[in-house]
Amino acid sequence: MASRLRERDAMSFVIRGLSPEPFQPLFALDDAALAARNIRCVVADADRGFPCRVTLQDARQGETLLLLPFLHHDVSGPYRASGPIYVREVALSGGVAEFRDELPPSFPRRLLSLRAYDADGLMRDADVVEGIDAIPHLQRLLDLPGVAYLHVHNARPGCYACRVDPA
Repeated sequence: MASRLRERDAMSFVIRGLSPEPFQPLFALDDAALAARNIRCVVADADRGFPCRVTLQDARQGETLLLLPFLHHDVSGPYRASGPIYVREVALSGGVAEFRDELPPSFPRRLLSLRAYDADGLMRDADVVEGIDAIPHLQRLLDLPGVAYLHVHNARPGCYACRVDPA
């Protein structure tokens, strides 16, 4: 009974991938036009290691992706941040990935950096956790006073993975 109470009282959350719309015109560009925008077209050489920020799934070997700079924390202040992301070409045909109170399939096998921000985009707390154990940590951070949302990064390479909002 105590575990049910804990589950019922836990902060509910939603994880969403990026919208595919801003990336659609990029796949029509040639290598020179992509390079002028600091973008590279790559082909996944393994089934792991190419995490798409739209589908929140790893690309499969042989899939085409773009590797591009992305402003993932567009705030005024010291925590404004950008970094490299992958977007799979097949992601353009679907909608925005959404996971409610669960992790995307690729997260449990990664080391994750969780960063909690307030409504002004200032970091309030952070943690590094094994992906398999991430859910209670996401809920704990979202439950802190003043926390408006979280960012998840793949801790080893440090790249942005997604945003987490209270549901």
